[in-house]
Amino acid sequence: ALIAGGAEMTGAARLAARAARRVGAGMVTIAAPCEAMPIYLAGDPGQLVIELAPNADIESLMGEKKRSAILVGPGNGASMTTQRHTIEALRSKAPTVIDADARVDAGAEIGPLAVIGTGAEIGAGCLGLGFAPDWTFAETPVMPKGRYKIMRAYMPKVGSMGLDMMFRTTTVQVNLDFSSEADMVRKLQVSLALQPLATALFANSPVIDGHSTGFLSTRGEIWRHTDADRTGLIPFAFEAGMGFERYVDWALDVPMYFVKRGEVYHDVAGSSFRDLMAGRLAALPKQRATLSDWANHVSTLFPDVRLKRYLEMRGADAGPPDMLKALPAFWVGLLYDPASLAAAWDVVKAWTAQDRQALRDAVPRQALAAQIAGRSLQDVARDVLQIAAQGLKARGLGEEIYLAPLEEIAASGQTRAQLLLARYGTDWRAAADRIFTEQIF
Repeated sequence: ALIAGGAEMTGAARLAARAARRVGAGMVTIAAPCEAMPIYLAGDPGQLVIELAPNADIESLMGEKKRSAILVGPGNGASMTTQRHTIEALRSKAPTVIDADARVDAGAEIGPLAVIGTGAEIGAGCLGLGFAPDWTFAETPVMPKGRYKIMRAYMPKVGSMGLDMMFRTTTVQVNLDFSSEADMVRKLQVSLALQPLATALFANSPVIDGHSTGFLSTRGEIWRHTDADRTGLIPFAFEAGMGFERYVDWALDVPMYFVKRGEVYHDVAGSSFRDLMAGRLAALPKQRATLSDWANHVSTLFPDVRLKRYLEMRGADAGPPDMLKALPAFWVGLLYDPASLAAAWDVVKAWTAQDRQALRDAVPRQALAAQIAGRSLQDVARDVLQIAAQGLKARGLGEEIYLAPLEEIAASGQTRAQLLLARYGTDWRAAADRIFTEQIF
C-alpha cells in the first residue's frame, strides 16, 4: 500500500500507515515531501518512506508491483497538488481511499474507491440504528459483488433469516489485539461469554418493515437464524486445550461459500475446505488451497467473536455517536488491563455452556431483563461496567468517560430500543420522516 502524506500535518498519515500494517496490508510505504521525511522516519524507525516531490506522478509511484492500493489526502490539505495527486491515483486503477481533503470530480475514469469525509460535506448522514427501519427487503439496494451472489443463493438453505442479516442489519465491531496464544484464549472466552451482554446494552433494532418485532435487538435475533455452522458462541472455545489449532480445526470443517481465482468467484457452497486442500473439489478438480483461499474462507465465519490476527467483537447493534465511542471503551476496559480481564473472567467462569446459550437466546427479546445463573443481566451489567471502568482508569487516559451511556442504561434497565419504541410507538411508518431526521448523525 502507498500513503501520500502531508508536510505539516503528519499524524494522520502515520496513524493510517500503522493501521494498514496491523490489519495485514503487507508492505506499507509513505510518500512524503522531502522536508517532512525525517518526521515520518523518526515516528516509526521501521516505516518505509520515499520522497513525494512537488511534480511527482502518483500513477508512476503505483507502478511498483508491491504497491497494490493507495490512500491519498491525510494531512495534505485541500490544494491543487492534492487534487492532482488524487486524480493520478484514480487513473492508476488501483483500489483508492481518499479522505475529505482529496475529494475531486474525477469523472468516470476511476478504479475501486472509498471516500472518507463527514456527512455534512457530502450531503449524507448515518442512521444510528441496527436495522433498516422501514425499507422492505425488496427495496434494499444490493452491492453487486460476486461473493454476495453465491451467499445469497446459499443462505436460505441453512437458515431462515440469513438474507436479512446480509442486507438489512447494521453492526459496529471492535477489533482487539492479543499478546500470546494464552492471552488470546482468555480474551476470547471472556468476550464470548459477555457478548450477549453487549447485545443487550447496545440493543437498538426493535422494528422491521416499519413495525415492532417484539425484539429489542432484532439484529441479534436474526443471527440466531442465519447459519448454525458458522455463527454463535462456539462452545469449544471453553474446552481444555483451546488454542489456535482448535479454532483452525473448526474453521476447516465450516462449509465453504466460494473459491476465487483471478477475478472470478467459483460457487462451491457447502463444500469442504479440507477437500480443496487435497485437490478433491468436484467444481475445481485438481485445484488446491492457497493462503488467499484460507483468508477468504476465514472471512466467511461469523461467530459472535471472530478470531483473525485479532479478536473481532460482533455482538452490538449500530447506534449514535455516543454509543459508537462506548463500544471500544467497554471492551478495551475489560480486555486490555490484566486485573480487569481477570475480574471479568471471575464473573463468567462458572457459567456453563447451557447458561451462555440460554442467555444468548433470551437477550434479543429481553435485553437486560434476561437471567443467567440466577442473576439478572442488569445486575451483571453493573458489575461488568465497574470492571471496565477500572480497566480504563488503569490506562490513565481518561477513557472511562465514554462508558457513561452504558452506565445509564445499566442503571435504568432501559435500552435505546425501548426508548425508541416509547418515542415513536410500534408502527414507525407514520413516523418515518421524524426517525430519519432525529436519528441521523
